[in-house]
Amino acid sequence: MLNSYGSFCDDFFQDMYVHTELELPKERETILYFFERIQKQYPSMCSFNFRDNNDYILKSDSSRGEYRWICLEVDRIGSGVVNPRNLETGYQQHRLVLDVIPYLLHVNHLDIRSVDLTFSMDFDCSGSHDEIISEALFGSSAFNSLFKLPSARPVGLAPFVAVALTPDGRTQARVSVESKSSGYIDRRKEEPDEGAISLSFTIRQYPGGEEKFDSLKSFERQCRTAEQIMDEKIIPNFVQPLNETISQKRLM
Repeated sequence: MLNSYGSFCDDFFQDMYVHTELELPKERETILYFFERIQKQYPSMCSFNFRDNNDYILKSDSSRGEYRWICLEVDRIGSGVVNPRNLETGYQQHRLVLDVIPYLLHVNHLDIRSVDLTFSMDFDCSGSHDEIISEALFGSSAFNSLFKLPSARPVGLAPFVAVALTPDGRTQARVSVESKSSGYIDRRKEEPDEGAISLSFTIRQYPGGEEKFDSLKSFERQCRTAEQIMDEKIIPNFVQPLNETISQKRLM
């Protein structure tokens, strides 16, 4: 296992989301007490904001490249670390969130709809992001045959795949690749895309079965599964081809 996957990309994001069946508490005291508990463990998280879409977020200074954030949405709790020094750095924060939400936000096993562990990578590059994605990932696929039509070139690619990893379908792996280009690009002009190509890999767990759902135990299993698939499938089949294609484009 690698300490982090940040060496493969320009920015690495390690996130966890807990989706709930019911809306989260809206009381002022409950919300502030929850964030104060997080800040006690991570004093560098000093920026607290309320967004127009009724989201609350606590985060540390993002100017240093590595930073943390926690957010409360209407029916979702998010925890993330950007460019962590190692995977355990993010895992510790996510475990803290899972440990305290039953007591501070009254989110118990009945209320959890799913738990997501997500590894995301940004690859900074210029030029046509769609062409980079098509060359790196589509190869000799059926989709690639369309690009061989006269004067054809890819102008809209955002592949997404979800697969069940267990017979009951409650454990799933999800992979998506999309462009994070800055603003709308007029495809009639020869203007390069700017920004990043983003790859996102998620292990999602749905509660179910005969046993009471234990989010912490589930999270540990998800971590092991995510690392195994990252090492065996995502890095060699997605990340390395993207990096190789981007490097070739830079030399042209």
